Amino acid sequence: MKKFNIRKVLDGLTAASSPSPSPQTGARENDFIIPETLQSEHFQLCKTVRHGFPYQPSSMAFDPVQKILAIGTQSGALRLFGRPGVECYCQHETGAAVIQLQFLINEGALVSALADDSIHLWNLRQKRPAILHSLKFNRERITFCHLPFQSKWLYVGTERGNIHIVNVESFTLSGYTIMWNKAIELSSKAHPGPVVHISDNPMDEGKLIIGFESGIVVLWDLKSKKADYRYTYDEAIHSVAWHHEGKQFICSHSDGTLTIWNIKSPAKPVQTITPHGKQPKDGKKPEPCKPILKVEYKTTRAGDPYMILSGGLSYDTVGRRPCLTVMHGKSTAVLEMDYPIVDFLTLCETPYPNDFQEPYAVVVLLEKDLVVIDLAQNGYPIFENPYPLTIHESPVTCCEYVADCPTDLIPALYSVGSRQKRQGYSKKEWPVSGGNWGQGTQSYPEIIITGHADGSVKFWDASAIMLQVLYKLKTAKVFEKTRSKEEKPSTEIVDEDPFAIQLMSWCADSRMLCVAGVSAHVIVYRFSKQEITTEVVQLLEVRLQYELNELESPEGGGYQTPAPPTPSTSPSPQTSGPQTHHSTSSNSSDGIRDNVPCLKVRNSPLKQSSGYQVELVVQLVWVSGEPPQQISSLVINSSYGLVVFGNTNGLAVVDYLQKTVLLNLGTVDLYGSNDPYQRQPRSPRKNRQPSGGLCDINEGSATSEDRCKSPTSAKMSRKLSLPTELKPDLVLLSVCPPRAALPLDNRDNSFSRSRSSSVTSIDKEAREAITSFCFCETYTRKTDSTLTPALWVGTSLGTVLVISLNVPPVGEQRLLQPVMVSPIGTLIRLKGSVLRMAFLDATGSLLPPPSELWYEPNAPANGEERERVRKRRPVSVSPSTSQELNEHQFAVVCSEKQAKVIALPSQTCIFKHNITETSFVLRTDVVQMGSGICVACFCANGHIMTLSLPGLRPLLDVNYLPLTDMRIARTFCFTHFGQAMYMNSPTEIQRITYSQDVCENLQEMLSELFTPVETPEAPNRGFFKGLFGGGAQSLDREELFGESGAGKASRSLAQHIPGPGGIEGMKGAASGIVGDLARARIALDERGQKLSEVEERTAAMMASADSFSKHAHEMMLKCKDKKWYQF
Repeated sequence: MKKFNIRKVLDGLTAASSPSPSPQTGARENDFIIPETLQSEHFQLCKTVRHGFPYQPSSMAFDPVQKILAIGTQSGALRLFGRPGVECYCQHETGAAVIQLQFLINEGALVSALADDSIHLWNLRQKRPAILHSLKFNRERITFCHLPFQSKWLYVGTERGNIHIVNVESFTLSGYTIMWNKAIELSSKAHPGPVVHISDNPMDEGKLIIGFESGIVVLWDLKSKKADYRYTYDEAIHSVAWHHEGKQFICSHSDGTLTIWNIKSPAKPVQTITPHGKQPKDGKKPEPCKPILKVEYKTTRAGDPYMILSGGLSYDTVGRRPCLTVMHGKSTAVLEMDYPIVDFLTLCETPYPNDFQEPYAVVVLLEKDLVVIDLAQNGYPIFENPYPLTIHESPVTCCEYVADCPTDLIPALYSVGSRQKRQGYSKKEWPVSGGNWGQGTQSYPEIIITGHADGSVKFWDASAIMLQVLYKLKTAKVFEKTRSKEEKPSTEIVDEDPFAIQLMSWCADSRMLCVAGVSAHVIVYRFSKQEITTEVVQLLEVRLQYELNELESPEGGGYQTPAPPTPSTSPSPQTSGPQTHHSTSSNSSDGIRDNVPCLKVRNSPLKQSSGYQVELVVQLVWVSGEPPQQISSLVINSSYGLVVFGNTNGLAVVDYLQKTVLLNLGTVDLYGSNDPYQRQPRSPRKNRQPSGGLCDINEGSATSEDRCKSPTSAKMSRKLSLPTELKPDLVLLSVCPPRAALPLDNRDNSFSRSRSSSVTSIDKEAREAITSFCFCETYTRKTDSTLTPALWVGTSLGTVLVISLNVPPVGEQRLLQPVMVSPIGTLIRLKGSVLRMAFLDATGSLLPPPSELWYEPNAPANGEERERVRKRRPVSVSPSTSQELNEHQFAVVCSEKQAKVIALPSQTCIFKHNITETSFVLRTDVVQMGSGICVACFCANGHIMTLSLPGLRPLLDVNYLPLTDMRIARTFCFTHFGQAMYMNSPTEIQRITYSQDVCENLQEMLSELFTPVETPEAPNRGFFKGLFGGGAQSLDREELFGESGAGKASRSLAQHIPGPGGIEGMKGAASGIVGDLARARIALDERGQKLSEVEERTAAMMASADSFSKHAHEMMLKCKDKKWYQF
């Protein structure tokens, strides 16, 4: 490709440049063409994996041979779990709730029944399961399904009380139907209600037990097509379970009782138990209890059977948590659960219903958790859950996603996180152990960070499409806890979750972490492997305000600004030490809250275990009765030792090494004299006293104690402590910044942005919010020839401003000399809020912000760690880059509406692209993609787009998902190498890729659910059972239910829909030679399995033939010499 001299081009540009953002005459775009390696064929969008707890679960099933667990949800999702790291997500297209799941045990298939009266057969022998067949019932509602072990005939019970039979191989209906009136005949005058249970007798496949809701149970003889026995009880039935010998069954009822019946004694139950009922002394019936929703009856060879049930508690246990009851012999254990029980399953050693069950664990599916109980250990401990199902332990409020972080980071987080683990778990291996991991070659480490409503921050290892929790940080520990609502401080600005995390900034190299919370607080954390006790938590209070003149605004006030600090110098930060106590001016004499923060920092010593430890707390304070505005943007830089945050009032720059506020400015003051907006006249700057009430003007006081407090003051657009309905005039002023704070009432549908036409331009301009930051070493002025540290600031009105930084050298000087901070003014303007800024070098490579490498902060004074010189990470320069080329940079700026590339130091806009006209961008990131760099955007209309850099050519535009939920907007993140994620429900993370390479390798990376496993041997019938016919009776179901025996079913009853699954679906899902090889391997495995089965059968037949010829020979010898009349 032809090379060019970019220096000459830029020199020409410098001469001809002007402040206008569009390319000038001297700035022809083709002069700036850097060879761009990324093309549209490098991009493809697809979902990769879904992590987290299945949202709103409704049903569950377990394959005892494959050891795979399936969970269905109310939205038609299907989640399959095997060994830790083996997970799979599929979705029914209709979105109807999954009411029941049934595995074809050890067949690699699953039947799902949905609330829209459809049943589906899923093929699990492929990495992305697909539907092979569907059957939609037209006239009847499905209530219960049962598929006997090793049978291809599925029993489907309906709301009308009828039972239909489906062939699961062809998904056709049999002509054999059990009608409700035939089943109950004259035993009841009324309709028996829907079918709530179907199962065959474990010892006789020809006998089917049918439970009707009203309390009638029928033992149906399939061959004779009539009822053998009918069992009637006057309480509604919820579930039925067999004893493995097939002579007894147990029913659970709506009055909290269990009835045990002998199959040949239909008159009354053998035993009636009320597990949680108080037994009256006079022999009367116990008091009724809540319904027992499910019971399971499992036998053991060595001891008493287990009866396991959910529900059935007495009505006087108000406020008691949901319970699972395990009855074993004379002991009854009541296990309390954190959430309501959706379903439970007992895991047994055998898949055969006619053998001793030997239960070893119970899987309990709760509304928001999955618990597995070890039945074999005393006290029934639970297993430690290895799946990432605790994402929603507290609601997720924000996320960050980092790919290609330092390799030592995940082990470091894991080692400190492993010390946080609870004790008392079962010592056994996790019982759900099926499937195999994928063969992925993806090698770079990935970390997802989630911020939560309770103030906790979780770090997750997200490498190689898996997810595992590494470490949990509780930020609320820094603050005083309020014991009750009465004790709540009146300064809190939110009713719930005052510690909720809103924004996070993390430096992977130095491991520095900074979080901003909903109560207008910022906490800086340092990572240490050593435990320390902090005697006093370092605290800074910042008075970040903005003023209103009382003349012309809708409130009766215009906008005013006090004198900013002299731009060239810092306001003597070193004279103001960190405050370690709260301001004494908490409430003035007339009761107006002033100079008080929203939360109280604890004043007792804080024990900090290894991991993230508090370095500094910064709190915005109330100003003359007005609460502080929530923080809308935040960034930390470890190389400069600075943290910066902004809101709708302005920004503050804090030196976290010296614990001082360096700059505290209203947004207007950043512009200096070059303010592009015609704002209201400003007030006199000196000697104004607080005016009280809602409006306040207060210039920075001269005392050293107040030096670190803001010289500017603001009126809040929406007072968080009052309902918005009470202040409609204030809401008009609200311009929420992008990725703003959560609304406090409803976290999921928050993030509302004021785009109201009633907001006048001047009102909007006056409420200009700080929306993004970027630290960099760049050319701050057009005349610069050297790189200097700077902070770029983006606002909600599309302005990019620059603040110059003069940082003392590292070491002792850095801790003693002040950092000089000088606002320089406006650089560029775009349409819409500025969301992201990044820098490229002259070759088009991404320049990361400067950072220092991590060191142990608590190392002993003479230790090696202390001796290590802390170095700033130099701005990366590729080896080929000459000094000459390095004299130039490109800045990439993205707003809600457009993207621009600016040449530096000439400050000329060389490329511009309007991303969207009709919508707005919610999230945008500048990301590394293989050998190139691109801009990735997610718009509110659901489009995901990528643009090349520096040319801003559109490379990908896919209408991926409409923004149905503001949670998606709040949690959507792009990261390097074509990875992205968002929270698709309150409990689940959906990961997607926009890289063609990842899409192609995905099939290989995905885990396999089905693995060839031999079915265990059937239980031995024993000599006497074989002799006297006491063993299990088999049934030729084909003869009974097939077309020849039962005829054809009515066509109007159900409609067959062929699915996209099977080999065609598999071909679509698998791409390239890898998929073909995988399919060939599976086919070979299956063929080998079938051949070995044929071989075994042949050997058995040969043995049988040998035995027969032997017997025949003996008979022949015995009878050879006998006459005919002797027989």
